[in-house]
Amino acid sequence: MNSEQVIVTDLAQFGWCVVPGFLDETGTAALRAECLQAHAAGAFHAAGIGSGQAQVHSEVRGDHVLWVDETNTGPALHELLDRFESLRQGVNQELFLGLLDLETHFAIYPPGAGYQRHLDRFRDDDRRSLTVILYLNEPDWREEDGGLLRFWPDPETAPLEIVPAGGTLVTFLSDRFWHEVLPATRQRLSLTGWFRRR
Repeated sequence: MNSEQVIVTDLAQFGWCVVPGFLDETGTAALRAECLQAHAAGAFHAAGIGSGQAQVHSEVRGDHVLWVDETNTGPALHELLDRFESLRQGVNQELFLGLLDLETHFAIYPPGAGYQRHLDRFRDDDRRSLTVILYLNEPDWREEDGGLLRFWPDPETAPLEIVPAGGTLVTFLSDRFWHEVLPATRQRLSLTGWFRRR
């Protein structure tokens, strides 16, 4: 099975999936370079909480983000978005989620920043259906560097802790799984998105 088929199968069975090496080292490096170039150009801003006029609360969420649109999509990101489109079609075909589009952003966490435990669906907007998180960190990232994704497959049991190794893709149903980002000792990069239904 290819990565997209693995994701669809795991989503059907568990509602979540982790695929190390979804993006190879070359593709990850190219996407990381696009992210860092935009960051160096001052295109990022402090991330907020909530829908609409999001409020910045750095004690809850400390990352900086750049929302992706047609004006800031480089070649590596364009190629990834094509793969995500194939994933959207596969998920719709097999799981009938009615996914319509993808909203996504680059996220950079400075050393020491995290994001407290949360769900990805807003209380007043239920369109976000499927979360995708692709890590863009350097290939030498280790567990002791921190920045782990603490993820609760079941709220009654102990969480998993997922190392944000470059190229790893985490996918899960947005309304079902609590998760948090633990602080790291070095800059932590990802591309995070949400497939939305009507």
